[in-house]
Amino acid sequence: MRKLNKLIKLMVFCGALFMVSCETTDLDLAQNPNALSPEQANPDFFLNAIQVNFAYFVESMGSVGAQVTRIDYMYGRDYTNAFSPTGFDGIWRSAYQSMMMDIKTMNTLADEGNLVHHKAVGEVIQAYVMMTLVDFFGDVPYTEALMGADNLNPAADSGASIYAAAIALLDDAIANFNATATADPALDFYYDGDWAQWIKAANTLKMKAYIATRLVDGSAVANFNAIVASGNYISSNADDFQFRWGTNEIQPDTRHPRYSASYTTTGGTDYMSNWLMDTMRGEYPDLWLDWDPRIFYYFYRQVSETPGIDGPADEEVLECGLYSPPAHYAGFVYCGNPYGWWGRDHGNDNGIPPDGFLRTLSGVYPAGGAMDDWSFSSKVNGDGNGGNGVTPIMLASWTDFMIAELRLASGDVAGAKTATFDGINKSIDKVTSFAVPTDRFTAITDFYYGGIDTMIYWFLSDTSDKWDAAADKMDVLGEQYFVASFGNGIDAYNFYRRTGYPTTLQPNIEPNPGGFIRSFFYPASYANTNANATQKSGVDVQVFWDTNPASPGFPSSN
Repeated sequence: MRKLNKLIKLMVFCGALFMVSCETTDLDLAQNPNALSPEQANPDFFLNAIQVNFAYFVESMGSVGAQVTRIDYMYGRDYTNAFSPTGFDGIWRSAYQSMMMDIKTMNTLADEGNLVHHKAVGEVIQAYVMMTLVDFFGDVPYTEALMGADNLNPAADSGASIYAAAIALLDDAIANFNATATADPALDFYYDGDWAQWIKAANTLKMKAYIATRLVDGSAVANFNAIVASGNYISSNADDFQFRWGTNEIQPDTRHPRYSASYTTTGGTDYMSNWLMDTMRGEYPDLWLDWDPRIFYYFYRQVSETPGIDGPADEEVLECGLYSPPAHYAGFVYCGNPYGWWGRDHGNDNGIPPDGFLRTLSGVYPAGGAMDDWSFSSKVNGDGNGGNGVTPIMLASWTDFMIAELRLASGDVAGAKTATFDGINKSIDKVTSFAVPTDRFTAITDFYYGGIDTMIYWFLSDTSDKWDAAADKMDVLGEQYFVASFGNGIDAYNFYRRTGYPTTLQPNIEPNPGGFIRSFFYPASYANTNANATQKSGVDVQVFWDTNPASPGFPSSN
């Protein structure tokens, strides 16, 4: 409750701050006479706004990464047109105009007052933001980006140089966390002033950078392994780097953004991914024996049957239930899953029918919605946990999957299996402890499985058998990494381009969607107004660490 009250107070402040923020285009390089000046500003105010903006940044970019990797549903049959340049204008402004400009101003104050912990938090956030911009767009402005009126057309830096700068920022952050500050931040929404935990987060983001660049940097693997050997990284769920949302609806709205899009007075507005729900229902879905227990936490079913799948067809609410799957969908889920797991296929661009109180919704994790307990009732605003969810930024389970990737790449199959199942177990522990099961859920799992622990046992046993039988273990690793990444697909998107796995992803509903998005078009506000910027010719431009064959053809699942 203490953190929730802090969040509400903070977001009231941020709303006032945003009202006086810069309104210039591009990278906000002009002076705004209404903005707080360093002489007027309190460094805590800047850090508060930076922390909240960072959560929204991760949530937005994580959703994009999840959509292209089928963790979330993607609207758009043509990859070239699925994400427009104007659609990234807001996140671009948030990165440059809000967060990094605030960090730059805060650092001036921090240096004057020896507020090294304020500065360190900003350095970790800036490193993550800049690496993510490179991961999604390639070369972007950095060294010239925040020079104000001295440079209104900042040139782009190479992605490799930005990654190097990000690692340097993380090293400096670690040194600052270890130093003694004159005063600590008034609010720390991530680790509540535990600087040892922040150091683990900084080291883990360095691991993220090293594994991303392992194909282009000869020292990356050794650097990665050195951090693992140190043990000073996010290795348990207690270390997880995440932002916790509140339940306040208005003035300000502190709820998880996914909750706001699923629990409304008119029903759900977001569709869930058919591929993810199908994957979590296992190889024998009708027997219920190997269902992933996390599915009841990730999703909430409003109905018990899916039209045209295991219920009567209904053209008004699920038109595709009347048709046979297209030829290229052989072997993949199509249109929907039975038992009410009602989502949409990758790339489906049909109109929106009156299904807001029928389709599957975001569940209790990470969105703070309702836990699926087979009650099959329509949900509205206020139901479930009221939006009190999390935005994961870096989790202990994800570090295990990174370790597994390197072990498998080196030929250590047994070590890779151990790390993979460490990741699976940590993810299950985190998700299933996120909410107290309802009496109904407990009664049903007791009846069908002999309890949730038995359900988990059968799922792990089946997944172990699947690993042992798999001709290519990277498919199993990739699937489980993607399942555990629900809530933030940034690292899944990187993994997919870096490895080409899993090859089991549902294809785009369009037979010829064009090459997979290797990087996104630059935001229109940057490409159209910066004299030193040139818009990309397409989405097939590969970022510096992506050395795999060109698209189409890679990855194998478009």
